[in-house]
Amino acid sequence: MRTLARKIAFQVIFADLFENTNYETILNEIITEEKLTEKSIEFVKQILDAYKQNKTEILSEIEGKVEGYELGRVYKVDLALIYLAITEIKYISTPKPVVINEVLELAKIFSAEKSVSFINGILAKLN
Repeated sequence: MRTLARKIAFQVIFADLFENTNYETILNEIITEEKLTEKSIEFVKQILDAYKQNKTEILSEIEGKVEGYELGRVYKVDLALIYLAITEIKYISTPKPVVINEVLELAKIFSAEKSVSFINGILAKLN
C-alpha cells in the first residue's frame, strides 16, 4: 500500500508545483476514488506534511544537485518526484534505496524515458 500512497503524494506535490494547493481537498477526492486504508492515508499525510513544512529546504537541496540545468527547465513531473524522494528520505527516514526504487518506478509511468536516469542521478547525490 505504500506504493499507492507514494503515487498519491506525488500527484498532490505535482499539483502544488502549479499552484499552492490545499492538499486536504485533493487528498479527500483521491482517497474516495482509490479506497485507501487508514494506514496508507496516514502515510500520505505524513509525507505531505513534511513536504509542506520543508519545501524551501528541499528546493535548496534540489538546486544544489541539479547541474547543467536551470530548475525552471526541469519537467514538473520530475521535480515533483524529486521533491517526494527527498521528503521521504530526509524527513520520513525511509531507506534511500527503497525510496529511489519507488520513485524511479513512478518516473517510468509518469515521465519521459530519459527522466529516469536524470532523477536517479539527482537522488544518487543525496547524502
